[in-house]
Amino acid sequence: MNRLLIISAFLIFQITYSQFYKKSEPFIHTYSIVARDSVTGEMGVAVQSHWFSVGSLAIYGEAGVGVVATQAMVDPSYGPKGLVLMKQGMMPQEALNKLLNGDNGSMFRQVAFLNKNGDVAAHTGSSCIDEAGHFIGKNFSVQANMMLKNTVWDAMAQAFQTSKGTLSERILAAMKAAEAEKGDIRGKQSAAILIVKPEASGNKWEDTVMDLRVEDNENPIVELERLMTIHRAYNFMSKGDIAMEEGDSMAAERHYLMAQQLFPDNLEMQYWYAINLITNKDFDKAKPILKRVFKADSNWKILTQRLVKVNMLIISEADLETVLDL
Repeated sequence: MNRLLIISAFLIFQITYSQFYKKSEPFIHTYSIVARDSVTGEMGVAVQSHWFSVGSLAIYGEAGVGVVATQAMVDPSYGPKGLVLMKQGMMPQEALNKLLNGDNGSMFRQVAFLNKNGDVAAHTGSSCIDEAGHFIGKNFSVQANMMLKNTVWDAMAQAFQTSKGTLSERILAAMKAAEAEKGDIRGKQSAAILIVKPEASGNKWEDTVMDLRVEDNENPIVELERLMTIHRAYNFMSKGDIAMEEGDSMAAERHYLMAQQLFPDNLEMQYWYAINLITNKDFDKAKPILKRVFKADSNWKILTQRLVKVNMLIISEADLETVLDL
């Protein structure tokens, strides 16, 4: 009798499930956060899952509009469609309701919308696999499903609310808090973060503050943090380059040094710092750096000659000879 009941229940589930499930909808059971920085206005979304390349399906954002996280039995269309509706002026809750009302599989979805004003809406479907839930706070929402423990989303909320720093740093704190509560019951595989500006310039490459993905890794949050550190380092490098273009060599040096502190083993950062020193006629400080770089990879010597050729490095022939002999 018990066996018959189990078989009957399974068949009923299969029939119900097949009515709403599409093969194009992956099982992205996961935890995520959508959030806004109340000072800068930047908006961010991040996700972690025991699923390959979760960032390619679960997180969406547009400068001047908002961000979306869509997960559980994920319908990726909630991302672009939600952004379009919010861009048209719909509040997050109104936009989310509109999409849920037209979705026969809404009970399997977990979705969060946040707009540029920090208004938030979230939905955890009744058929999301335990442990599942969400927490909405001021300027953020955290949501999770198929967690080992039902403490994950509260821990994420607490971490985001109490942490300091940039939006990306606070989002990372929330993600770490989820892992501290044992996270996804299946384990870990991929993670992603996307941060966009509060206003759109019309140039997407200028409107995206951060867009990083860990596609497949045993410790995706640890790897994501490493990539975020490198991202910061290269931001300082870019600022140094801009300062050089503007003729502010002192500012350039500050930025290059900050980049090196974050990524000390990167030869390129050391090289451009040394080139900046040569531009400022500080050969004594530049020589030991270049000697170390050239010893590690002689191709940097070739590049130095090419910089001179296009006037990116102004140096006398005698000084160039000295540099190349290092």
